[in-house]
Amino acid sequence: MKKTTRLRQLLTDEKLLKAPGAYDVLSAKVIQMAGFDAVYMTGYGTSASILGQPDVGLLTMNEMVEHARNIAQAVDIPVLADGDTGYGNPLNVRRTVNAYERAGVCAIQLEDQVFPKRCGHMLGRKVIAMEEMVQKIKAATDVRQDEDFVIIARTDARTNYGLEEALRRGQAYRDAGADVIFIESPEGVEELKAINEAFPGTSTLANVVEGGRTPMLPAEELETLGFALAIYPIGPLYAATKAVKDYLAELKAAGTAMDWIDHMISFEDFNQLIGLPEYNRLEERYKVQEV
Repeated sequence: MKKTTRLRQLLTDEKLLKAPGAYDVLSAKVIQMAGFDAVYMTGYGTSASILGQPDVGLLTMNEMVEHARNIAQAVDIPVLADGDTGYGNPLNVRRTVNAYERAGVCAIQLEDQVFPKRCGHMLGRKVIAMEEMVQKIKAATDVRQDEDFVIIARTDARTNYGLEEALRRGQAYRDAGADVIFIESPEGVEELKAINEAFPGTSTLANVVEGGRTPMLPAEELETLGFALAIYPIGPLYAATKAVKDYLAELKAAGTAMDWIDHMISFEDFNQLIGLPEYNRLEERYKVQEV
C-alpha cells in the first residue's frame, strides 16, 4: 500500500491519528521506533534545527523540501510536512506542492498567513485575503499527481479576527478542495468543540502545543470531540533540548556524566536505531572475496 493511501485510511479511522513533531531525521526515526503511525515535520523545529533561529519565515522552500525528503526516506510511516505559506502566490504553491510530493511526503500543510509567516501560537500574525488562499488551495489540489496526497489547509485568523472568521475561512478552504481543516490557536474547549461542529464529514486537525494558546487535552478527549488528527510539533524538540541542556550542565559542573547513563540510550540501541546492523550486513554481502 502507498504511504499516501495509508494516511488516507488513518484519517478516516474513528481513532485519532497522533503525529509527533520531527525536527530532524533522527527524531523522526525515534517517533517511528516509539510506535506512532505518522510523523509531522515541524517548520518550527526545522528552523530551530537547521538555522538555530525562530519560525518567522527564514527557511526557503528548497531547504524545507530537502529536510522533508531526508525524513521521508528514513521512515516507513507517512510524513506530514509543514509547507508554510506555499512560498508565494498560487503559481508558487503549484511548484511547492509538486516538490513536496516528489520528496516523498504524504501531506502538505499550507497556511493563510502573510509572508514572512510566524509560528501559529505567536502574536502578531497577519492573514491574506480569504479569496487569495482559496486560489492557493485550488492550485494545490490541481497540481498533485497522487489523488491520495493530502492537502491540509490552516487558517491563522482566530487570534486577531475571532473564531467565526476562522470557521468561515476554513469552510471556504474545504470547499476549494482541502482534505483536512486546521483552525490554528482556538482558545478553550468550547471552541475546539465548535470547530468539529462546523465541519461534519471533514477531517479536522488539533495542534497540541505545550505552553501554547490552546488547552492541552488528552488524545481520548480530542478523539471524542471529533478530531481526526492531532499534531505535537514542539514536544520532542523541547524534551530533547531540555535533556541535552541538563546533561551538559552536569558534565560541566561535575566533570563526568556517569550519573546520566541511566537517562541515555545505550550504544547498542542507538546503533540499532540508525541502522548499523543492516549496514554491516550489506558490507559483508558486497565484500570482495580474497583469492
